[in-house]
Amino acid sequence: MAEKEPILQVKNLSLFYGKKQSLFDINMAFYLNEITALIGPSGSGKSTLLRSINRMNDLVSTAKVTGEIIYKGQNIYSTKTDTVDLRKEIGMVFQQPNPFPFSIYENVVYGLRLKGIKDKAVLDEAVEESLKSANIWDEVKDKLHSSALGLSGGQQQRVCMARVLAVNPDILLLDEPTSALDPISAGKIETMLLELKEKYTILIVTHSMQQASRISDRTAFFLNGKLVEYDKTNKIFLNPSEQATSDYVTGKFG
Repeated sequence: MAEKEPILQVKNLSLFYGKKQSLFDINMAFYLNEITALIGPSGSGKSTLLRSINRMNDLVSTAKVTGEIIYKGQNIYSTKTDTVDLRKEIGMVFQQPNPFPFSIYENVVYGLRLKGIKDKAVLDEAVEESLKSANIWDEVKDKLHSSALGLSGGQQQRVCMARVLAVNPDILLLDEPTSALDPISAGKIETMLLELKEKYTILIVTHSMQQASRISDRTAFFLNGKLVEYDKTNKIFLNPSEQATSDYVTGKFG
C-alpha cells in the first residue's frame, strides 16, 4: 500500500539555545487521522520538537532553528508565516492545565472572540461542539458560566482541549497532557484522543510507555536531541531496530 501524503514534514531540523544544541537534524513526517507518540527520557528533545512545530520557541530569545518544517506546502519558518494564524491551525495543550480565569464558556470562545466572532448563536454552537469533542459537555453543560478554575484538574485539561478545538485546528500538539492527572482523568483524555484522531493529526509527548502503546499509530524515540527511531508503534514496541530503543521501551533506562 502506498504511503499517504503527510500533513506536516520536519526536514533536517536542528535547534540551538545559545551555543547548546538541543535538536540534531530531525527528519519526520506526520499524517492525518494518526496519533504519533514522542517518547524518550527527560531532556531528550521531545517537547523542544513539539514547541518548534508551532514556533513557541520564538518566545525564547536565544533559540535558533535551522532546517524546515513544511505545512501546507510552505516552510513555517519563512518570513511570510503569521505565527498567530499558525498557532490556530496547530494548537497546543500543555502538561499543566492552564484555563484562563474566566467562565468555562469564555475559555472555550476565547480564540473565536480574537477572530472577531460576536454572533451568540455561532459562539453557543462552538462551545457545545468543542466541549462534546473534548468529552466534557455532560459534566459542565449546566455550569458554563461558572469559573473554569473551579473544575478538577482533569476537567480543566479537557476545557483547555475544547479551547484549542474551538478554532478548528488541523494539528493538535499535546505535551504530556495527562502527567498531572489521576488515572481515571487520564483515561478520559485517552478516550477523547482516540475519537479526535478521526478528524485531526495528533502529536503527543508522553513518558508513559503504556499510553504510547495504547493510543498511538506511530512512535518516535528520542535520545540526547536525536531521533533514534521512528516507526509504526507495534514495530517500536515489539521489534525495534535499535538497541537503545529496545532498552528504553523495556525499562532498562529512562
